[in-house]
Amino acid sequence: MSRQKVFLDKMARTFQIRNMLLRQALAECLGTLILVMFGCGAVAQLVLSGGSHGMFLTVNFAFGFAATLGILVCGQVSGGHLNPAVTFALCLLGREPWRKFPVYFFFQTLGAFLGSGVIFGMYFDALWDYGHGTLIVEGTNATAGIFATYPSKHLTLINGFFDQMIGTAALIVCILAIVDPYNNPIPRGLEAFTVGFVVLVIGLSMGFNSGYAVNPARDLGPRVFTALAGWGSEVFTTKAYWFFVPIFAPFIGALVGVVVYQLMVGYHIEGEMRDKKEAEEAEEKERLKLSDVTSKEMA
Repeated sequence: MSRQKVFLDKMARTFQIRNMLLRQALAECLGTLILVMFGCGAVAQLVLSGGSHGMFLTVNFAFGFAATLGILVCGQVSGGHLNPAVTFALCLLGREPWRKFPVYFFFQTLGAFLGSGVIFGMYFDALWDYGHGTLIVEGTNATAGIFATYPSKHLTLINGFFDQMIGTAALIVCILAIVDPYNNPIPRGLEAFTVGFVVLVIGLSMGFNSGYAVNPARDLGPRVFTALAGWGSEVFTTKAYWFFVPIFAPFIGALVGVVVYQLMVGYHIEGEMRDKKEAEEAEEKERLKLSDVTSKEMA
């Protein structure tokens, strides 16, 4: 074995993490980093170039493909949630243990924080040039919206809460359909592309009001980063403390999405499969009973 292979093998053994939850959390961190890095990068190009290097459509495509890539990177390890609302929905259904929720939430938020830091570093000079030497939250030459979501001037907090709730509910309904093994299951390996398509469609149809965060980590991580990087505490207080909306509304939306899918689709097809399995088990018991009776008669 060459020295290089010996060194690489030693590195692999040294840094290997055997705690499964921590490995999954780190994978979620990286996946969410990719989501925010590519998605917010597209927003940065659009804003800082004055529209010459992007448009609303390209931003939506970037977030859709970024979700796909993020899931491809971490999906085999952690399931590729990239969103605390998705983790919350799966915990509600009993498909994930509740102990995963706070851990995933923290690492997803950390990934979003780091992803926004990458974009901040990449466009550092452009940010200062665009803001004429200042980092602005609201108004002309504002740049905080590159990283976190902010409401359009027409949007009230109530309407914004409903906007985020419905967007997240739509996301959860579609994701539950995609991962449901009884409901036209997606071919193995294509789940990430389908979820990315869902994110794209939500952006194209529901992105006008406030940028469709529909993801508490995707909004909170970059918001915390901008507060620390120079935009200040105004990122939390502006628009009547808007930041509460994209953090809490998606969890309500996740609950709504779970209830809607289960009541309108999930319980019915699960019931059909359960009835079919019970009928097969009853038939098998009857067959064994008849076989036993026949054996006794022959004896």
